[in-house]
Amino acid sequence: MNILLCPLSDGGYLYPALAVGRELRLRGHRVSVLGRAGAAPFAAEAGLPFAAAEEFGGERAFSAARWGVMGLAQYRATVRAARQARADLLVTSVLCNGALLAGETLDVPVVVIGFSIHLWTYRSGGEGEPQYGRTRGNRTLETLALYEATREEAGLAARPSRRSRAKVAAATAAATAGGPDESPLLGDALLLRGDPELEYPGAELPPRVHQVGPLSWEPAADQTELAAVDAALARSGKPVVYVHLGRFFGGGSPWPRLNATFTGGRYQAVVEQGRTAEPCPAPGADILLVRKPWLGPLVDRAGLVLTAGTSAPVLGALLRGRPLGVTPNGSEQPVLAGALLRAGAAVHLPRTGEPDQAGLVDAAWRDDRLRSHAHRLGQRLADAAADGPRRAADLVEQTARTSDRQPATSRENHGYSISRPGPRGRGEPLGGRAAVDRSALRLS
Repeated sequence: MNILLCPLSDGGYLYPALAVGRELRLRGHRVSVLGRAGAAPFAAEAGLPFAAAEEFGGERAFSAARWGVMGLAQYRATVRAARQARADLLVTSVLCNGALLAGETLDVPVVVIGFSIHLWTYRSGGEGEPQYGRTRGNRTLETLALYEATREEAGLAARPSRRSRAKVAAATAAATAGGPDESPLLGDALLLRGDPELEYPGAELPPRVHQVGPLSWEPAADQTELAAVDAALARSGKPVVYVHLGRFFGGGSPWPRLNATFTGGRYQAVVEQGRTAEPCPAPGADILLVRKPWLGPLVDRAGLVLTAGTSAPVLGALLRGRPLGVTPNGSEQPVLAGALLRAGAAVHLPRTGEPDQAGLVDAAWRDDRLRSHAHRLGQRLADAAADGPRRAADLVEQTARTSDRQPATSRENHGYSISRPGPRGRGEPLGGRAAVDRSALRLS
């Protein structure tokens, strides 16, 4: 089977897909990766062939920061690359509307790798769940609305050109309440990287959603860079807190509270800048700013992890038994933060500097019960991680077997296709970039 991995190229999305791709290749499948040019070294380290999306008209199409506005470019690049690879199945990331639509055009199944928790409406149950920021129904509604808008831009929909919010809400209800397996957002299978304990008690996931565990993989740490980190930490000698910054989603900069927490206190911080804006560490703060493609060795050196609540640092911390302090903002952050608080593996740290965050960090560090809960949940995740890529690969193969669609190579002449196959199966140039100017959808 020919499989094209087309996840978002940021590490938190790319690395789990590479973990699955490695297992599929071991099983004899032909696996290749489509992504931003900067992702090429990671695909190479994973032992998988790589194609740059820029060569297929997909510049910035696989950026997590621009997922809400690059759906059309992602769609076109995926269609072209999948035709060239003669792909029989696509593996993509949650929120990749363009890849989902490419699967429809090519008539091949799509497996979606999700977050560590389910983001959208449950099939049933979940009554009484605190709604962090916005409800699951609202989050589902807006994500589906963006999917529909991208579908229209791609010229695929034989539907009204403009759909009222009420009509989209009705479609969402039909896709999630009575028959959630109809939701296009799930692909043919959606793989969650967490643990059932992270879902709200009594809630039932939609039929196509499966728990597979963390899907852990990351590039090996550069030993010279790691030695430089150790030398910098040794100069302070203070206990280490690892801080992994995610996107702010308009929630304001975390730097004022980080500077207040790690200036003149008993702890030092290693701060992974991640996808955030310009860093602003204070001159006297005990902060080591880094930007690394790996986090495992940095978490190993820390006794506590502070994060907004994105999946990669949360899973990285729990797999090593580290408790967390969470300051959620957008995307999956509020939902995952709520799950961690229920499990007793995290404490909530307010966005502002009040109350005294240094005191909260110190209390969390010394909380043996918090550490015990984090270790317990981490052990569950570690047990799942040992077999996660195999379970995910099983589901990919099962999805391919049960799909009643034909391979892409036998269904090229769709009347609704945007492009036609060119030389060597590659799509013809589409001519120009669509003039689409929509703000990225905020999910929380």
